Amino acid sequence: MTDEPVDGEDTARGPGEPPAERPEGAQAGAQPGAGQTDMDRYFNDPEYRRKKSRRNLWQRMSVRAKILAGAAALVLILGAIYWNYLVAGLPSLEKIENPKPELASKVYSADGEVLDQYFIKNRSHLALADIPKPVVDALLATEDKDFYGHWGVDMVRFGKAMVKDLFALRLKEGASTITQQLARNLYLGHHDRNVFDGITRKIREFMTSVQLERTFTKDEILEFYLNVVYFGRGSYGIASAAQVYFGKAPADLSLGEVATLIAVLKGPGYYDPSGKHPERVMNRRNTVIAQMLKYNYITEQQADQARAEQIQLKPADDVTAAGIAPHFVEYIRQQLLAKAEKYGFDIYRDGVQVYTTLDSRMQKHANRAVEEHLAIYQKDFDKEWDWSTSPDVLARVIDQSIKTSPQYRRATTAAGRDSVYAALAADHAWADSMKHVAASMETGFIALDAKSGGILAMVGGANFRNFKYGLNHVTQIRRQVGSAFKPFVYTVAMDNGYSPCYELLNQPVTVIMADGKRWTPSNSDGQFGGKSTIREAIKHSINLVAVRAIMQIAPINRVIEYARRMGVTSPLPPYESLALGAGDISPIEMAGAFNVFANHGVYVHPYAIVRIEDKDGNVIEENAPMQREVFSEQTAFIMTSMLEGVVNGGTGSHVRDFFQLPAAGKTGTTTEFADAWFVGYTPQISAAVWVGFDNKSVHFKTWDGQGGRAAAPIWGRFMKYVYDDPSIAMPLEYFEKPAGVFADTICTETKKLATPYCPEKTVEYFTERTRPGSCDRHATSKWREGEQGTGPVSF
Repeated sequence: MTDEPVDGEDTARGPGEPPAERPEGAQAGAQPGAGQTDMDRYFNDPEYRRKKSRRNLWQRMSVRAKILAGAAALVLILGAIYWNYLVAGLPSLEKIENPKPELASKVYSADGEVLDQYFIKNRSHLALADIPKPVVDALLATEDKDFYGHWGVDMVRFGKAMVKDLFALRLKEGASTITQQLARNLYLGHHDRNVFDGITRKIREFMTSVQLERTFTKDEILEFYLNVVYFGRGSYGIASAAQVYFGKAPADLSLGEVATLIAVLKGPGYYDPSGKHPERVMNRRNTVIAQMLKYNYITEQQADQARAEQIQLKPADDVTAAGIAPHFVEYIRQQLLAKAEKYGFDIYRDGVQVYTTLDSRMQKHANRAVEEHLAIYQKDFDKEWDWSTSPDVLARVIDQSIKTSPQYRRATTAAGRDSVYAALAADHAWADSMKHVAASMETGFIALDAKSGGILAMVGGANFRNFKYGLNHVTQIRRQVGSAFKPFVYTVAMDNGYSPCYELLNQPVTVIMADGKRWTPSNSDGQFGGKSTIREAIKHSINLVAVRAIMQIAPINRVIEYARRMGVTSPLPPYESLALGAGDISPIEMAGAFNVFANHGVYVHPYAIVRIEDKDGNVIEENAPMQREVFSEQTAFIMTSMLEGVVNGGTGSHVRDFFQLPAAGKTGTTTEFADAWFVGYTPQISAAVWVGFDNKSVHFKTWDGQGGRAAAPIWGRFMKYVYDDPSIAMPLEYFEKPAGVFADTICTETKKLATPYCPEKTVEYFTERTRPGSCDRHATSKWREGEQGTGPVSF
């Protein structure tokens, strides 16, 4: 039998040699070399020993055990990832503790009406104490009867709903408490792309609801909810919804209306009361009423009365989509945007409250006056205007319309623009629409409080009911004012010591202009005569007298200076033609300037914003009238007395077709009847009217384009409606003669103080400086003898 080495025996020693000694700490049977090192590490290195044990454990595990272990590990990894995803979508603690829902900013009229709102979400905030109890009761009875008993989540309802949703693979069950719904509305949103998103949202609602309940009281949660929940039609919160659907404040809602709004919450689109299926909201409303009865919030009698109510929604035409004062609201918006950076607010999100000078009742009267007049005048113009007789005008209109069209402006190359030009020029339907736009009459109307300068009404365009924003023909245009500028000239003359009975020649005059060209103005009727007083010249708007006045008694530089002090900021040409209104001025400037006469010589800057408050009622900005004295109250009164003559028998006499109370003003008409103006005032209100066309090539062809016919009736209608309105109760006032002005009887022939023998007399106003002497032509009763040549002859 052959001797073979035994496993682990040292085969290197010879026969008879003793076995080699084992290293200290080595075990019998250990391999030398690498194996020996591994053994050493196993006994001496605990970390190595743990890894070795795990590896041996994994090797000893069955395949099934390995699969289960791997699945468990995967679940843990995915769970950690999902948890991170879940937590990342939760609102921060700071956001929960300081919720900032987007609130609509409101614009209020001086008489407390909401004119409009600026918002991304139409939402207003009411304190819970200001929300009627039936609203809260209806909400609790329908949405969350155990609201005051749970801690944010109804676990039984929540569990059942999650199971049903998982089996249905879609979010079929809501089962949300009011707190969960608030969490969704404030922080989490409603956008679920699939069942995974839906379940994730529900879990986040759960977690956020618990945090909300820990942070706020139950009443605070209810207040938040009723101010942020969506009611449809772009309205968020009960205050906005009550206004949108019923035109009421929440406190004025009936029980049936309350139940209707709570019914809408279940699905604002599906239960829209104005939709194609009103029976849906009726049925849902009755369910709300039944729930209120079930939980003893109302009596059987109240329930029956509420069920019997017919849903009377706010008429669609009660207030137009653009509101009653769209141009004014846009004017306010532009001012707020300029102030937002200064004060650090967002008009679309921060719920600022803007209190304005506008009177909603006067605004409605202004809208009515404009609509009534233009409805008549547009028809008359359409009969008069004929495009076929004005081919040059038509060519200019089409050319301008094409070059200002979006298609033409978007073209980036000359070839592209030529292509667009040719296509539009050949499009007859498009050309007809442009002709209609060009021939549509436009207007700008503004009324100011004579004492404060506050804007009481503003109509920025003829078509204000059909669009919210557009060119504001009160603040954003400048047009030639024609003879409406003459009062500036005559005011300088009065302040220079001339009286209303001062006479100037009504004769042709030739003016050598700065460029050497000759300018020969004429009167509008082509007639001229001898002399005319300033009073008669302003009453009948005599051009030649106004030009002579600016040449002789009212220097151009002084006229411009006075116009500036009276609030005109537009550029004014320093030429004699300025006397006839050659400068382009906006209606708001003209109204402010004429208001100096009404306000006894004091200019008050037109303004619109009285006060701005944040959502909590803290005042951000408060404004007061900005005033400055321009000229004496004596000059103001004497000018007013002359401008009264314009209305009483002068070029503005069409005002008297409507309005009979004290009034003064001036008409304005420009070349070819392109612009028609009337600017005037009562003791309490100043107002300016412009009527014309955006395209200056289109204009009246007859005297119907005169300011006294095209513009003055709007002014007269407005004043009549305002002063006849018992809700405004405008007191009757007269233009009061101040101290230092004397009403004297003068001789109409000599313009001096009348004697008992003057054959014709009239009353005129003077200051001490301008008061004339006595008439020397009719000093005695024998003046006729001298005139007839029968008296003594003196040498």
